[in-house]
Amino acid sequence: MEGHAWTGVDWLINVAYFIVAVLFILGLKAMSSPVTARKGILWAGAGMILATLVTFLYPVATSVNYLLMLLAIVIGGGAAWYLGKVVKMTDMPQMVAVYNGMGGGAAAAIAALEFARGVVSGPVMTTLAVLGSLIGAVAFSGSIIAFLKLQGTMKKSLKIPAQNMVNGVLALVTLVLGLLIIFTGPNPVFLVLFFLLALLLGVLVVAPIGGADMPVVISLLNAFTGLAVGMEGYVLQNPALIIAGIVVGASGLLLTQLMAKAMNRAITGVIFTPITGEAQAGAGGPQGTMKEVGPMDAAAMMRYAQKVIIVPGYGMAVAGAQHKVWEMSKLLIDQGVDVKFAIHPVAGRMPGHMNVLLAEAGVPYDLIFDLEDINAEFPLTDVALVIGANDVVNPVARHDKSSPIYGMPILDADKAQQVIVNKRGKGAGYSGIENELFFQENTGMLYGSAQQAIAEVITNIKALG
Repeated sequence: MEGHAWTGVDWLINVAYFIVAVLFILGLKAMSSPVTARKGILWAGAGMILATLVTFLYPVATSVNYLLMLLAIVIGGGAAWYLGKVVKMTDMPQMVAVYNGMGGGAAAAIAALEFARGVVSGPVMTTLAVLGSLIGAVAFSGSIIAFLKLQGTMKKSLKIPAQNMVNGVLALVTLVLGLLIIFTGPNPVFLVLFFLLALLLGVLVVAPIGGADMPVVISLLNAFTGLAVGMEGYVLQNPALIIAGIVVGASGLLLTQLMAKAMNRAITGVIFTPITGEAQAGAGGPQGTMKEVGPMDAAAMMRYAQKVIIVPGYGMAVAGAQHKVWEMSKLLIDQGVDVKFAIHPVAGRMPGHMNVLLAEAGVPYDLIFDLEDINAEFPLTDVALVIGANDVVNPVARHDKSSPIYGMPILDADKAQQVIVNKRGKGAGYSGIENELFFQENTGMLYGSAQQAIAEVITNIKALG
């Protein structure tokens, strides 16, 4: 800093922030593989702890601030530790949405406080503060709506007439207010209207989006939060916030792009033409009847197969059946059956959901394959077992141009010699689209909760010897 001689404390703070940056980057890199993900979380966590401790060295932190900082750490850390212990894996997407929203909300609240104190000055600082506030507020309210949808509290998509036009006008008015704040100063009336409209914009953008697009939405909101934090970090001249925000924002945007590509959906399509959850796959839907198969028949088909591919979905997560599925898989492997797991990029309610569940159950990483690595093997597979997955194995994505999921890359489970689909009932998928796979000649429906159904299959496999 010009005109300022660095003290020993200044050197210590900056060296600590450099270490924090290294830990964040190493942690993110390690998280890219399930084999090293746990190590990556520990590294990133250590970086965050160090960044938090360094704030106590700032000379502006008076004794009063120390007390407030300690109180915040105790309350926030205690709540996070408790929720981390009690929240089920099926509810993890909701918790991610809430934490995501808290990050964006915190960035917006910091900017509001800085404006109120009158310490934001200069066109660059003011512009970054306004942009960080806008993005953070949208991320906060949008994440709350995502949480309500994932939790099942908000069961229907909320769409108003001329939705895109309303959103566009609202965004334009909010930006105009932001420009007024930048060029005329933080007028209290403008500030209040700006934050209220930004929060409303987040609600209206996410409210119409259905469950099928939710993995992309969560990833996009995560990127928004990162960008907001990075911008507010620059305003506060805090390197840790700048680094963390940029890393989260960049990785979130990349992940959003990958998720959208996996669904063959443009990010603009997710926002402006969302799958509401009320769509149907073409006029009349699939023709034919579903054929039921019992646990004994399913057990025999897999026990005497040479190759079985298991496709897990959110239904497995809801039932908490991942441990039973792995127990069944081990029995088949012991009998000489080649068992593999196929994961679609958007299976579940958030990116990587199925991978985490299978890892929790102890499934070896070398048995878990992504879509592009496993699809060519389905035609050579005796049995494909689909457990609670729906849209990611729906063949209409290949040929029905009237379907909202047309063009989405799917797992080719329908090309296996025999297909067993375990689901609780005869309802449509999370996007509201009927699944053509269920009506195929080579498909048998194993109805019931995955936990119970797979337990019965295990019993019958043991009986077959």
